[in-house]
Amino acid sequence: MTGTTFEPVPRTARPVLGYAFTLAAAGFFAVNGTVSTLALDAGIEPARLTALRCTGAAVGLVAVLAVVAPARLRITWREVPFLAVFGVVGVALTQFLYYVAIGRLPVGIALVFEMTAPVLIALYVWLVRREKVRSRLWLALLLSLSGLVFVAEVWEGGGSLNPVGVGAALLAAVCLATYYLMGERGTATRDPVTLTCWSFVAAAVFWAFAAPWWAFDAGVLAERVPVSIGSAEFPLWLLVGWIVVMGAVVPFWLSIAALRHLAPTAAGLVATAEPVFASVVAWLWVEQVLSGWQVLGGAVVLTGILLAQTARTAPAPSPLPETPAALSS
Repeated sequence: MTGTTFEPVPRTARPVLGYAFTLAAAGFFAVNGTVSTLALDAGIEPARLTALRCTGAAVGLVAVLAVVAPARLRITWREVPFLAVFGVVGVALTQFLYYVAIGRLPVGIALVFEMTAPVLIALYVWLVRREKVRSRLWLALLLSLSGLVFVAEVWEGGGSLNPVGVGAALLAAVCLATYYLMGERGTATRDPVTLTCWSFVAAAVFWAFAAPWWAFDAGVLAERVPVSIGSAEFPLWLLVGWIVVMGAVVPFWLSIAALRHLAPTAAGLVATAEPVFASVVAWLWVEQVLSGWQVLGGAVVLTGILLAQTARTAPAPSPLPETPAALSS
């Protein structure tokens, strides 16, 4: 470890490429939601699936950086506590809670709850940091709360959604907001690529203790899983491999690459397409059908999120993925 730090790479003026990267990342994250649901339905626990995803992504990102830019992996001892909290809360817990949520809720609905994080961020910077916010924040809050009432269909005997799933998705929103706020601070002294890499490393270390590898029967990865495509069945390890590579490493790199071409707020606004993509994929693939009220509520919530993204008068936090980021989706 050394005292070397790296400044973020300046963005170039190619917004079309930035939009393409962000939409592609949202698409990969959306597909990953359904693939993860299939893995969870096969019996793998949310904690174990999160551990596999975080560890696989950490190994992949470290390996790539070690080959193409090993100097960027250097960190100082002073950075370790920050990276530990950032990785555990922002990545490990966000992803775990998201998996708990999609194990009990339609993928698109879980993402609508989780992606209320920008509203929480705007409230936090107003209440705690005393930053000035635009008046649209209150309309954003009203729309988000109203939309969630429709999404949950609270008039249906106290709500038609699983309460544990809803609670997990809302906690995931809190963790995702923490991820964005800490990412805003972290990218002031370190580039987003290595920051994301080390956050996954911290998450992998956390899960090595929280879900010890010696307690995991790796034999379950050889079991064949129905994938709702005719009578096709794939081994569970193939689904997990997709979740790690195409559901984490690739979309994270796309999201980060987009920041070289788009302002953070613009990228964050485009990324709100993820719940829409996820709902369509889940509907077409595993027939997760949403009611008309839930579709309306989701649209209202997303409108509130779009307003909240632009409510801050100071620069908004970089939309580090998983999203969910982020880490967040």
